[in-house]
Amino acid sequence: MKYAILGSGAIGSALARRFAAKEINVSLANTKGPESLAGLVTEFGDRVKPVTAAEALQANVVILAIPFDAVPNAVKGVEWDGRIVVDATNAIDFPAFTPRDLKGRLSTQIVADAVSGARVVKAFNTLLAARLGADPAISGGRRVLFVSGDDVSARTAVAELIERLGFAAVDLGGIAEGGRAQQFGGGVAAKEFVQLG
Repeated sequence: MKYAILGSGAIGSALARRFAAKEINVSLANTKGPESLAGLVTEFGDRVKPVTAAEALQANVVILAIPFDAVPNAVKGVEWDGRIVVDATNAIDFPAFTPRDLKGRLSTQIVADAVSGARVVKAFNTLLAARLGADPAISGGRRVLFVSGDDVSARTAVAELIERLGFAAVDLGGIAEGGRAQQFGGGVAAKEFVQLG
């Protein structure tokens, strides 16, 4: 399974740090090109490979760690052929820092429209970047990351990845139900949960 993170900002870097810590190979891309990632690659080691955005978008599992509004242009023209896209975005109105009014739609539904042909899973968006990049072991347990998606096998694959990264995966079911809780402003967004034991 080939993993890629599109986006090297706070969330993308935090995720790359966890991949490196668990010695899981991952490609990392941004809009500035692989050479702009030299500092991060030096920090994370050879498990994190800098690539072009076009190369990253060909992985089996592509994690979108880019601004919500950037998604349509970033994924334009890609043939997904059933590959997994992980929506780690949040639809936020700045500078108010409030949930975006999407006229009753969920942000993940809009992302899914942009990646037609992909199996979309919502994950990695509910923890603040500092917590996402830190050791998930805490207070005798592990930090929780939530997953939702309409394709059970894709959801399971992402939940397994979350466990490999050291977090506790909690499956919330389909996008319409579980994804609603994960959206910015939802019940589990920007909150820290710990699974004990």
